[in-house]
Amino acid sequence: MAETEFGKLGEPIAKTQVRVRKAARGLARLNLVHAYGHVSARLDDKTFLVCAAKPMGTIAPGEDGTVVPVAGPLPQGVLGEVRIHQQIYARRPDVNGVCRFFPKTAIALSTMRIVPKPRHGPGTYFYPEPPLWDDPMLLRDDAQAAKLAETLGGNRGIVMRANGAVCVGATVEECVVMAFYLEDAAVMEYHVRTLGMENSAPVFGAEQAKARATSTGRIYERMWDYMTHGDPE
Repeated sequence: MAETEFGKLGEPIAKTQVRVRKAARGLARLNLVHAYGHVSARLDDKTFLVCAAKPMGTIAPGEDGTVVPVAGPLPQGVLGEVRIHQQIYARRPDVNGVCRFFPKTAIALSTMRIVPKPRHGPGTYFYPEPPLWDDPMLLRDDAQAAKLAETLGGNRGIVMRANGAVCVGATVEECVVMAFYLEDAAVMEYHVRTLGMENSAPVFGAEQAKARATSTGRIYERMWDYMTHGDPE
């Protein structure tokens, strides 16, 4: 994943706390989460910071998250599905941000085991398509979290049937941008299928998708600015 203007590993934890809070509120602002969901940023090889265990839109300025080990039991008060973050960080050294969110269109499609194809720009970031975690049950044990991380593989996102999605990025900012892209791709997939064109509408090929899924031109930064516009921090 390419270099961006966002924060780096090793910065003071107070700065990471702010970035995580803004990411949480940005997801809420665009209705990608509601009462449920969480977002985190890697601190180093052994730890990451997850947002406060509450509805993300209600996280106040200065309300700190919790430091969580990549390996080991979850700290007291940390939500059970944060073990998903643990398993992803353990397998993906390129990932420094993870978000668990609830995109309405992607969830609706997932109930039919449909995931969005790369039909327009945002969809290309998940080429050839985001994998589907084909289990609608809550995920609250390490073994299941490990299987989900393995199913994610090297992709930027995974759709969980009838139960939301997870996106990752080289930074916490990028992972929430990917969350927006995944839902935008799902909206496009929904409209194409509503028109009855799912088998005839074109999709990006491998080389096209590789070229289009760019981070240059402040692509991620501009989306981050949109998602966090007016944030109190």
